Amino acid sequence: MKILLTGGGGRLGTELRALLPGIVAPTSAEMNITDAAQVLDVARREQPDLIVHAAAYTDVGGAEKDRDACWNANVVGTRTMAAAANAVNAKLIHISTDYVFSGDTGGYREDDTLGPVVNYYALTKLVAEEAARAARDHLIIRTSFRPREFVHPVAFSDVYTSQDYVDVLAPQIAQAITHAHEISHTLLHIATERKSVLELARRRKPDVREGNRSQASVSLPQDVSLNTTLWQSQSFFESCLDTSKQ
Repeated sequence: MKILLTGGGGRLGTELRALLPGIVAPTSAEMNITDAAQVLDVARREQPDLIVHAAAYTDVGGAEKDRDACWNANVVGTRTMAAAANAVNAKLIHISTDYVFSGDTGGYREDDTLGPVVNYYALTKLVAEEAARAARDHLIIRTSFRPREFVHPVAFSDVYTSQDYVDVLAPQIAQAITHAHEISHTLLHIATERKSVLELARRRKPDVREGNRSQASVSLPQDVSLNTTLWQSQSFFESCLDTSKQ
């Protein structure tokens, strides 16, 4: 199975390239996701079975100031990749986020109502999901991950999430990619258990200081934890856990 990856130099893309040898991951210079003609040329040359769209503008604070860049990367880029997938009859796997939910309740299931979102980054990712659905064959994966190390001096104790470190979640996402043609659903949540950001931070940075959401420079949802029952019901889920322990 031939896989074409966007965002191969990013946080998740770097992990996926290590986990999925042989994956084709053009640089942004080789395939600008906002350049429809260039993307189509690459797709037609490579003839992938899967297009994994992991490229995105992910600077939540920066998105408030540079909305054009965020919109182009997240919305226009996804629209372009969906069109390319249709052109070469590939399945599109779109990496989305828990921020598409309001954060009022947490424990969100795949079919729960989206929004209202609390910041501009979240708005673009919500619209991007709709763009991804233009692909005839698609799977949207909602997830949330951090770098391998917690880099901030402060972590919020009143913000709840099911995100995890990228090296914890990437093996599960790699398994979803490997089994993409066996997955009948068009939407899956891949994450770990609900916890505060402070609890997550202290797993790898015990001396991180406690903070709260009011200190953030941008509006953040309070609880965007995801229900992962559907993902855990997949027949190959246990093998994902074995892989993540390696």
